[in-house]
Amino acid sequence: MKAAEVRDMTVLELENKLVDLKKELFTLRFQHAVNQLDNLARLKAVKKDIARVKTILNEKSKAQ
Repeated sequence: MKAAEVRDMTVLELENKLVDLKKELFTLRFQHAVNQLDNLARLKAVKKDIARVKTILNEKSKAQ
């Protein structure tokens, strides 16, 4: 997910996306714990996406 894509989303879409990403991160962590995770890079990518979404949400809240 690119930062430009995230910036185009509304606050409600960003909040929904954040919830989805956190669920995905939980699932990936669980899979990693039981040694079923094949792609470890996906963990890092989801964490970065969460950080991106949180940053944009913070910027939008300060702009209002």
